[in-house]
Amino acid sequence: MLLQALHSAPAGALALVDGRRTISYGALPALIECEIAWLREGGAERHAVLADNGVPWALADLALHVGEMLSVPLPGSFTPAQLEHALDDAGIDALLTDDEARASDLLAGWRADGSSPVSGLRRFRRQLDPAMRPVAPAGTRKITYTSGSTANPKGVCLAGPALEAIAESVAGATRELAIERHLCILPLATLLENVAGLYAPLLRGATCVVPPSSVTGMSYGGLDAARLLGTLSREQPNSLILVPELLQVLVVAAERGSPPPSALQFVAVGGARVSRELLARADAAGIPVYEGYGLSECASVVSLNTPAARRAGTVGRPLPHVRVRVDGSGQVHVAGNTMLGYLGDPPRAPHDPIATGDLGVFDADGYLQLHGRMGNRFITGFGRNVSPEWVECEISQRLGGRPVLVHGESRPYVVALVGASAHEAPDAAVDAAIVAANAALPNYAQVRRWGRAPGPFTPDDGTLTANGRLRRQEIHSRHGALLDDLYRVELAS
Repeated sequence: MLLQALHSAPAGALALVDGRRTISYGALPALIECEIAWLREGGAERHAVLADNGVPWALADLALHVGEMLSVPLPGSFTPAQLEHALDDAGIDALLTDDEARASDLLAGWRADGSSPVSGLRRFRRQLDPAMRPVAPAGTRKITYTSGSTANPKGVCLAGPALEAIAESVAGATRELAIERHLCILPLATLLENVAGLYAPLLRGATCVVPPSSVTGMSYGGLDAARLLGTLSREQPNSLILVPELLQVLVVAAERGSPPPSALQFVAVGGARVSRELLARADAAGIPVYEGYGLSECASVVSLNTPAARRAGTVGRPLPHVRVRVDGSGQVHVAGNTMLGYLGDPPRAPHDPIATGDLGVFDADGYLQLHGRMGNRFITGFGRNVSPEWVECEISQRLGGRPVLVHGESRPYVVALVGASAHEAPDAAVDAAIVAANAALPNYAQVRRWGRAPGPFTPDDGTLTANGRLRRQEIHSRHGALLDDLYRVELAS
C-alpha cells in the first residue's frame, strides 16, 4: 500500500525534507529500492536504527518496511544499559547510526561495515549464533520498545500490515483537510510519529518535514522552546503531532502574543491525558487541537478526534481499523489491529483483544473518555511511561530504605515526596541521593524537584500497607497540594 502510494503521487511533489536534503516523490521509490539492496547485501537478519530525525532515518526505515525486513527503532532517550538490552534482547546483528561516537560505547565486538550510499547511515555488524537469537512471532516486521516503565523495556512485535492499517486510518480521518505539509517534532523512533507522522502523510502525498532535534529544540536533555517556535514559524506546517507538554508551549506562546502558524490545520495530541483547561486555552488561542489515544501494543493510534467528529474531554471515536470495548470493571480492551506478542513471550492469538490497563467509558455518541490507569504506572506530559516503584527504589535505597513517593502523571517532569523521619536526612543528603539515582535513570524518569511530607509514611497512619507498600491514593489525597507546589514555580515562569 505505502509503496503504491509513493508511485501514485505527483513526481515533482516533495516527499521528504530536513533542511539538508530534499527528496521528491519521483525519486523516492528508486532510493528506497537502492537502500533495500544495500541492506540485503550486508546479510543481516535484524536491523536496529539509532539516529536523529532526518531524511537518513526516514530512508532507512522506509527501506526496512518496504523490504519486509525486521527492524528496531532505538529511542535516543534510552540509557546505554537500555540500548544494550534492546540490541541483545532483539538479537540485532546490524546497527545503522548517524552517531558513531555514542554507538561506539555499545559496540564492543562489532565491526564497521561501511556507510549507505543512499541514507548515509553507518552500519556496524556482529556475528550471532542463530540458536541464540530470540524467536519473534511470525510476521514481525518492527519491534518497538516501550519507553521504559521499568529498567528493561519490553519489545512489542508488530506486523507490517498493522502499521499500514493505522496509517491509512489516520490519513482517512484527516483527508478532508487536504494536508500538504507535516512537521515531525517528536522523535521518529517514537511509534506515533513513525506511523502517523511519516507513513500517513506519505499515503496522502504530503511533504514530511523531518528536521533534526538541533533544529526543533527537542533534545533528550530538555526542550528549547524558542527553537521549537522558530521552526514552526519557519516551516509553516499544516499538521503536527504533540504530547501535552509541547501543546503547553504553543498555548503559552500564543497567549503571550506569538500565534500558531497560520497554515496549521490539525494538531494531534496524545501520549498522556490532556487537561480540559489546556484544551480550552488551545481553542481560545486558535490552535486546532484534536486529542487521541493509542498504545504500542496496538501499533499506536486507537482513537482520535477529527474535524468531522470532535468532542472535548474525550479521546475521540475508535478508528476503523480497531474494535474497542469497555468491560464491567471499566477497563478498555482493543481488538482488530494488535501486536503479535511481546518478544520472548508466546505468540498471541491474532484475534484476542488487548487489555490496556486504562479505565474508560463510552458516552452516548461513541466517544471514549479515559479516567486513569489500573496500575501504578504513570505517563508524563512528554508521553513517557514511568513505573514509580522503579524510581522510588533507586532513591530509597540511597536513603537507608526511607519510603519515597514519586509523581509525574501528565506533568512535565517527575517529582518526589520524601516521608519525614525521626532521623531526618539533611537536604544535602537527599539531593545527593536523587543525583545518584538520576544517574541510573533515563532522563524522562529523573526526579527534578523534591519535597518533604509533614509526617512519616507508616502503616499506622494509613500511608503504608502492613508490608511496607505505599498507599498512593491516600498520600495523594493528603499531600496533593505539596506535589502541586513542586511544579508551580516553573509552570508560572
